[in-house]
Amino acid sequence: MTSPRRVVIALGGNAMTGPDGSATPEAQRDAIREAAGHIAEVVAAGVEVVLTHGNGPQVGNLLVKNELAAHEVPPVPLDWNVAQTQATIGFTVADELDAALRARDLSQRTAALVTRTLVDADDPHFAEPSKPVGRFLPRERAERFVALGQRWEDRGEKGWRRVVASPEPLTVVDSAAVHALVAAGFVVVCAGGGGIPVVDDHVDGHALRGVEAVIDKDLTAAILARDVDADTLVIATDVPNVMVDFGTPSQRPLGRVTAGELRELAAAGQFSRGSMGPKVEAALRFVEADDSADGRRRAVISSLQHIADAVRGDDAGTVLTSS
Repeated sequence: MTSPRRVVIALGGNAMTGPDGSATPEAQRDAIREAAGHIAEVVAAGVEVVLTHGNGPQVGNLLVKNELAAHEVPPVPLDWNVAQTQATIGFTVADELDAALRARDLSQRTAALVTRTLVDADDPHFAEPSKPVGRFLPRERAERFVALGQRWEDRGEKGWRRVVASPEPLTVVDSAAVHALVAAGFVVVCAGGGGIPVVDDHVDGHALRGVEAVIDKDLTAAILARDVDADTLVIATDVPNVMVDFGTPSQRPLGRVTAGELRELAAAGQFSRGSMGPKVEAALRFVEADDSADGRRRAVISSLQHIADAVRGDDAGTVLTSS
């Protein structure tokens, strides 16, 4: 295969927390340091890298702080939480990745960009919020936040949990800035957590405003890869391959697969909506939208440890091509 020129790497939540799921600052920095080593290998191969990431545990922590401090200060809206976690994770990744690049005598440095993602104000997900966020609470405590306009649902024995809209991403608002930073030689960290959700409704004279929602990070990664003209999308997760017939005696890993073959497997219900489903859909959207003459776009879903192998085109992970 032709060596990729520009790659978008989407890091899963496992790359931002400890092996036991711990989200302490120390555990997060250690995990990011490990991820940075793998990303630096890709940069060392002469590939331009745009990096995006999840933020579920970090937003969850901020929501707990909102709950505990609600009697003292107003809760911070969800779009603000996404922005805050983008900045925190972004500067931490920049610190650790810069160190990894210097250790390899590479001249590139990292820039973190707080990034907005445009969604449709009329997206049907706003009418039927269904994405759970934060922790479970007893009814009497959840009702305090219902009174503030939040939507909470009774989830049985575990208690009540907040649900929010998860609209479809349309475009990464700040992709031009990403382009400029990449052209200047930076490794760019952007669109964390799917991006800060904004709508364009010209309210009060402002073209864009943030909304209470979360966007699937993998679907945004596909949009980001399209917007910055990447030829490869790598979705890093905690398993080396997408599995077919997962959890059954006939389960098997997927290697190289065409978009048509993977779309058929997805339509047959092979991939869980809550785990591998969005990653598969993101990979499909990126490759299926390829309108280049040579069909050069490629998507790979694999483990963090195999990022460099996936970018090089070695037989690592589930590799999706147009044909």
